[in-house]
Amino acid sequence: MCGIAGLVSTDDRDIDADRVRAMVAMLDHRGPDDRRVHAAEGAALGHARLSIIDAAGGAQPMSNEDGTLWIAFNGEIFNYLELHDDLVRAGHRFRTKSDTEVILHLFEERGPAAVEKLNGQWAFAIWNTRTRTLFLSRDRMGVRPLFYATAGSRLLFASEIKAIFTDRAISRELDPYALDNIFTFWTALPPRTPFRGVRALPPAHSMTWHDGRVTIAQYWTPAFAPCESAPRGREAIDATTSVLEEATRLRLRSDVPVGAYLSGGLDSSVITSLMTRVAGAPPDTFSIAFDSAEFDESAHQRAVARAFGTNHHELRCSAADIGRVFPDVVWHAESPLVRTAPAPLFLLSRMVRDAGCRVVLTGEGADEVFGGYDIFKEAKVRRYWAAAPTSRRRAALVGRLYPYMPSLHRQPAEYLQRFFAATPDDLADPCFSHLPRWRVTSRLKSLLSDDLRALVADYDGRADLVAALPREYATWDPFCRSQYLEMAHLLPGYLLSSQGDRMAMAHAVETRYPFLDPHVVAFGSTLPVAMKMRALDEKHLLKRVARAVVPEVPPRSKQPYRAPSAAACFGADPDGYVDALLSADRVRRDGIFNPDAVARLVRKFRDGRAASARDDMALVGVLSTQLLVDRFVNHFPAGTHERSH
Repeated sequence: MCGIAGLVSTDDRDIDADRVRAMVAMLDHRGPDDRRVHAAEGAALGHARLSIIDAAGGAQPMSNEDGTLWIAFNGEIFNYLELHDDLVRAGHRFRTKSDTEVILHLFEERGPAAVEKLNGQWAFAIWNTRTRTLFLSRDRMGVRPLFYATAGSRLLFASEIKAIFTDRAISRELDPYALDNIFTFWTALPPRTPFRGVRALPPAHSMTWHDGRVTIAQYWTPAFAPCESAPRGREAIDATTSVLEEATRLRLRSDVPVGAYLSGGLDSSVITSLMTRVAGAPPDTFSIAFDSAEFDESAHQRAVARAFGTNHHELRCSAADIGRVFPDVVWHAESPLVRTAPAPLFLLSRMVRDAGCRVVLTGEGADEVFGGYDIFKEAKVRRYWAAAPTSRRRAALVGRLYPYMPSLHRQPAEYLQRFFAATPDDLADPCFSHLPRWRVTSRLKSLLSDDLRALVADYDGRADLVAALPREYATWDPFCRSQYLEMAHLLPGYLLSSQGDRMAMAHAVETRYPFLDPHVVAFGSTLPVAMKMRALDEKHLLKRVARAVVPEVPPRSKQPYRAPSAAACFGADPDGYVDALLSADRVRRDGIFNPDAVARLVRKFRDGRAASARDDMALVGVLSTQLLVDRFVNHFPAGTHERSH
């Protein structure tokens, strides 16, 4: 991982550069190119960073010309050249060609409103030595993580929770309400994190610390305003292609080679095509080929690679490989998980680094922006079915959902009726589209210990989520509400974090997301719903774009990225970690789960009787939580910085 770390205090005796060096050391997993710490009056800032743009001139922490502003920055500002030119015209003088210095001058010009001009992915801290004020900011979509904690007069911040834990004054106790969130929504609702003592700055938020007081403000939120005058037909295809091509062009800005993750599906194929068009040459592409035919998409990946003539790299991944690296995956994710899917991406980022590539573009975000998720389709079917629940014709629509899950279609009609049925209360619920997913995941909470279940018995995480919905949410089309829930919660909390940035940065690889460019997101928000999903045809407009820019590749049915199930963890346990962490004595001692319930679950897997998605999520959830407790609570690395006064 690369990132930032630092501390500020109302007591200058707390400012200790060695303390921040210890924090930075926890970020240094795979040889970042530059590590620095700067101590100023009232603050100390540090970073571990990759050299991707202006390595010589972009060293940080960096100050402005008079030394009143200091910045520690993690990420990339893709429109920095355009901003640089605007600032020069406004009279600013630059010493480097880096995006870091652009942020500083823009902050001089606009203050906290500077973030509204940035097109990028970032977590940064700016310390004002004159006013003794700290400004923290996180990018719109939540690509880059940023955490903070307080201890006495100190405020600590970092890109990783483990960096904050180098200060032993910060509690590493798990937060039961965050666990309740994760075992419902797959992610904690910010500012909660899995740990009581640490908070997350939410995406699209900035934070100011002054004289010990914290103020947090949101500077952007996803909004949907479908426009009936939006372009149609060929004009719509051209407009979509144009905005995506510009987003791709900006994300190819780099002093090092830029590759692409290639899943073989629509989204990554479009990005590979646009990269080839913009750069004038095909990129290096990287794919995962699973040993299990159920998950393997390598034939599609190779077809796209051949069509564009990319230098293709293929990672063979077995279930045993997933089991072996799962402890490292949890260490970097810093959160309980409910799927094994991050593990292959952890291995893929290692292959990218070993191939000499440091930056990759991915197709993440296309489903959220252009309407591609099966959960959107399912919500339409459930609403339609609710109007006539006994209709055989409407019930048959279930057959068009989840074609890659044959076990679902083997279920009796009565089961499908119960699972997909929508009550009047469901239909009136602002989170209607996501209720089935959350109900399935929430069953994991039955495995919690009696004490923990008692603690969260009166807690309603869904009420917290609903209370934070935008005021205009109720006026949006139901389809747009579904998009918002994915974009505002699962995307930053799980897909971009546990499955994206954390797994790539574990091997010092930077991922970039053209579909999450703010202009692409804004463009998608104005599209009529029927251009995103026509009847049950998901990503209708984007498919038409793909036919224009990826003509050589035959169309295929949508299949989301999935990985071998939790049974993988029983297939490769060289250190005996599964048996040790899931033993009745260990589960009882850690106090998170009910040891009898866990024992029954483990027997089910060992006997080959675990076949449901619920069983799979339950095992992954329990094992990853036990790993988190083991690494962060019981055995956090020795030699971290102790509080000296």
